Amino acid sequence: MTIRRGVPEGSEPRVAALYWEAFGRKLGAALNPPDKARAFLAAHLHHDRGVVALVGGEVAGVAGYQLHGRGLMGGGAGDFLSSYGILRGLPRLALLAVLERRPAEGELVMDGIAVAPEHRGAGIGGLLLRGIAGVAADHSCRRVRLDVIDANPRARALYERHGFAAVHTEKTPYLRELMGFGAVTTMRRPVAPADSAHHPEAR
Repeated sequence: MTIRRGVPEGSEPRVAALYWEAFGRKLGAALNPPDKARAFLAAHLHHDRGVVALVGGEVAGVAGYQLHGRGLMGGGAGDFLSSYGILRGLPRLALLAVLERRPAEGELVMDGIAVAPEHRGAGIGGLLLRGIAGVAADHSCRRVRLDVIDANPRARALYERHGFAAVHTEKTPYLRELMGFGAVTTMRRPVAPADSAHHPEAR
């Protein structure tokens, strides 16, 4: 297994499929139907905003992040409306705006982590989180921030095992039926100088 920075060219459909498998329930109201959603994500992916785990040359896991105004999954309002149409697209854009997160100064925001079902339990999630911490350290960020929904307790447990602590929980009962979650917890992990010691292509 190899952990490396950057999404390999040609793996966009695979990364989009993993991302959708992990977050489709949350993003479905804005991006459905699934085939269209995966195609949109693959077409607007920012290769330099991800850390990936490769097994046998195939992407087995991916962690995205936002830095300097760009995240793993891109596509502006114009791209979105071009794909979904104005009448259907505008209310969907409003939903996506609810989920938007902007980094504070000195902060790297994680943009989701996804591991293929057949590779779960092998420690890939932890290695990807270490890779993200290395990116943050190399960009002089003081902390990594992420949001985790109440419907994903396994992800929260993973984050806690790797140094993230909850700092705030926002109740969102109005999104439970629409997006499948009723609360969002913000978690943070401080970045130490030692984090930059993790080589971007550690084996």
